[in-house]
Amino acid sequence: MKHFATLVDVSQADFERLLRTAHALKAFRSGRTHADYRPLQNMSVVLLFEKPSLRTRVTFEVAISELGGHPICLGPDEVGLGKRESVSDVSRNLSRWVRCIVARTFKHGTVLELARTASVPVINALTDLEHPCQALGDFLSIFERKGRLKGLTLAFVGDGNNVCHSLIQSAAKCGTNIRVACPKGYEPAGDFLKQARRDADATGASITIMHDPSEAVRGADAVYTDVWTSMGFEEETEKRRKAFAGYRVDAALMARARPGAIFLHCLPAHRGEEVTGEVLDGPASAILDQAENRLHSAKAVLLALLAPGESLKFSKLKQRKAARKRK
Repeated sequence: MKHFATLVDVSQADFERLLRTAHALKAFRSGRTHADYRPLQNMSVVLLFEKPSLRTRVTFEVAISELGGHPICLGPDEVGLGKRESVSDVSRNLSRWVRCIVARTFKHGTVLELARTASVPVINALTDLEHPCQALGDFLSIFERKGRLKGLTLAFVGDGNNVCHSLIQSAAKCGTNIRVACPKGYEPAGDFLKQARRDADATGASITIMHDPSEAVRGADAVYTDVWTSMGFEEETEKRRKAFAGYRVDAALMARARPGAIFLHCLPAHRGEEVTGEVLDGPASAILDQAENRLHSAKAVLLALLAPGESLKFSKLKQRKAARKRK
């Protein structure tokens, strides 16, 4: 991979390799030798953030630091992408100083423009249309809890937003069936569905868009939701609260899922709105696993782009362990 700007451009093989690498890196971090592992030594990585962040910023800063690199964080007032300076001018300047650009922007086109004009790798840390790093950590969390991804069913209840787009694309690449339940008018974008269905044809996954949360959750192995009003859509808060009134994930809805099903949320959560506290803090909840796995998925993406030999080593390490276990 040259960039991690959109999952549309990430092959099934590369996505699976990232998952294996993240899984192996997580096990490696729990050992005592990780402090001596510095593959990004003397590499600087800039974080361009137009939006506020907790999990994305902290996990990328920690990931870069633990891999031996140096993170540089710049907020909207310091850069002003497309306002104070053009996106291409920013990317071309940064390319002379740093080894990678991690961007969290309002518009998806901004990240694509960064990737088009930069001579260093660009990582999508969230846009209005995709959140690929989140999805990578999510599918690592599902794999850890369920031991597989192919053939499982993931139910997403809520807005067909950026997180939903990335989950659909990831599910298609992993052979995971996905059902999305959303109000009419809030369905995922057709372009993302079209691309994902091509991947799903190759892996045997199914993608179903519906409007009944109960039907979407029935027999699912994992249930996922997100806030009803994403950043940048605050003026629609009241309108969305009415539209999504029947899409709250509560204990009764979770009971329709398969026994042992897990609950997922990318956070931050609006307790009592899209999900009840009972579910968010209950035994089925895997939200803290997801939050932790954002760190390991960030490391996997950084290695794939900046130290591909190390990425391959870790992905093969995981494969060898799995092969010994099967024997």
